[in-house]
Amino acid sequence: MRGNMRLRNIPAAEGIISGSPYVIQEPKDYKGKWHTVFGNEKPLQIEIGMGKGKFILKMAKAYPEINFVGIERYTSVLLRAVQKMEQEALPPSNLKFICMDAGEIEEVYAPGEVNKIFLNFSDPWPKDRHARRRLPSRQFLERFSHILADTGKLEFKTDNRALFDFALEELEPAGWIAEKVTFDLHHDEEMGKDNIMTEYEEKFSAKGNPICKYIISKKN
Repeated sequence: MRGNMRLRNIPAAEGIISGSPYVIQEPKDYKGKWHTVFGNEKPLQIEIGMGKGKFILKMAKAYPEINFVGIERYTSVLLRAVQKMEQEALPPSNLKFICMDAGEIEEVYAPGEVNKIFLNFSDPWPKDRHARRRLPSRQFLERFSHILADTGKLEFKTDNRALFDFALEELEPAGWIAEKVTFDLHHDEEMGKDNIMTEYEEKFSAKGNPICKYIISKKN
């Protein structure tokens, strides 16, 4: 979720979210048993910093054979995702939301429990002293490596070239390898195929901003 574009505080958001059937209220209780939330053994994929939920909702509709969890720390933003679900005639049963900080991710998922992680247009935290707060930083990649299955993937998209360059530099020291990389997703025939856009992606690409993306995996 881009830090400079957060929604204003909505006082009613917390109450609506706490009563929503689409939001898991005590996610730490499901560590190691997320299959019980969905009632099946389908692969689990998560988006960290999902914003208003457009991407993860479209993913859930497109891939009913996969379970999805969207994670967002700001209630006023998560509210928009909840409202999107409420507007659906048939809300997808393979999608749930969590309101939490990404720094607690290892308290919510057991080792190897997640099949894929999506990071889309994450807050760039431009100041050097805040580098460890960036989601593609080596600090966060270490956390992600613990919850991701050995064959799992992490996909990251951004229009911020400086953040993307930083993310690429973090891979080696964090023990990850890049499988696919593009600096212009929408003009990359292979990586752009079946691409589902986020709200930010639509906005920035409409301005002519190239979208960068990588798909990475852990060194085994």
